[in-house]
Amino acid sequence: MDIETLRLRPDEAGIAQAADLLSAGALVSFPTETVYGLGADARNGTAVAGVFAAKGRPSFNPLIVHLAQTTQAQGFVEWSDAAEILAAAFWPGPLTLVLPLKEGHGLSSLVTAGLDTVALRVPAHATARRLLAAFGGPVAAPSANPSGRISPTTAAHVLAGLSGKIAAVLDDGPCMVGLESTIVGLTGDTPMLLRAGGLPQEAIEAALGHPLAQNSGPDITAPGQLTSHYAPAGAVRLNATKPKGNELFLGFGNMPCDLNLSASGDLTEAAANLFDCLHQLDAKARPIAVAPIPEHGLGHAINDRLQRAAAPR
Repeated sequence: MDIETLRLRPDEAGIAQAADLLSAGALVSFPTETVYGLGADARNGTAVAGVFAAKGRPSFNPLIVHLAQTTQAQGFVEWSDAAEILAAAFWPGPLTLVLPLKEGHGLSSLVTAGLDTVALRVPAHATARRLLAAFGGPVAAPSANPSGRISPTTAAHVLAGLSGKIAAVLDDGPCMVGLESTIVGLTGDTPMLLRAGGLPQEAIEAALGHPLAQNSGPDITAPGQLTSHYAPAGAVRLNATKPKGNELFLGFGNMPCDLNLSASGDLTEAAANLFDCLHQLDAKARPIAVAPIPEHGLGHAINDRLQRAAAPR
C-alpha cells in the first residue's frame, strides 16, 4: 500500500523530523553533494530491506554507509594508513572507501550484501551532515531512484520515482556535484578504483603518491558496478556527432542540440547537469544521442555513467 511521502524543509524542524523517522525504521531521502540518497538505519535489517524493496534493487548490490564524522568509521572497519591519507584529504566529500569489516561492527548484513567489507562515506553537504549528526548513527543510502534508472539530483526527481514508497524527502535543492561518489577499495595491497565518480581519479592518485589499481573482475564488490545502470527508458547512443531519426541530442561544447551538458565544455558543469538532462530528455519518451565527452578528470565518471545508461538491458 502506498504511503504519503512527506516533503520536508531543510530547517531545524525538518531535520529533526527526518532523524526521528530514520530512528523509527522509516526510509528518508536526503541530499548530498553528489545525488539524493535513500537513507535507512544501517543497523536495522528491516529498514535496510525496505530500501531494497522501495528501489527494486537486487540484494547482491551493496550499499554505502554514510557517517557524520570520520572518527565513526573506525568503529565499523579495520582502518589503514591509506584510509587515513584519503580521509584526511577528501572527507567530508564525494569519496567512498571500501574497507574490511571489524568484528562486532553491528551493521545489517544486507548493507554489505554478505561481503566481509563495507563502503563508507562522510558527505560534505551541510544538510546531510546535520541530519547524520541529529540521527547519531550510520545511515545506509543508495541513490533515491528505482534501481537501474536515472539517479536523482533534485527532490522532484526522487518523488517522481519513489513517491508513495518512502516516508519523506528532505528537500534542499539541486545537488552541486551531480555524480555519485568515487569508490576506492582498500582491501588489497594497492588501493583500487572500484567506481569513477565525483572526485577525479587524478586527485586521489596525487594524494596517495602512486596510481590506483584498476578493477577488472566480474564480481560486484561495491555499489554502481552493474553493467546496466543510470538508464533512461529509451535507447541511448554514445559518441554521436548529430542525432538520427527521432533521437534527441544531448550536446557537450558549442553545438546545436536539444540540451547541452556544458556549452563551454566545462566537465564540472557537465557532471552537475548530467542526470537532470537525462531526466528531462527521458520525459519526452524518445531515444537519446549523446555527444562525445573527453576522457579526463570528471569525464571518466561521466562516460562511466553514460556507458552503463547505454548498455543492453
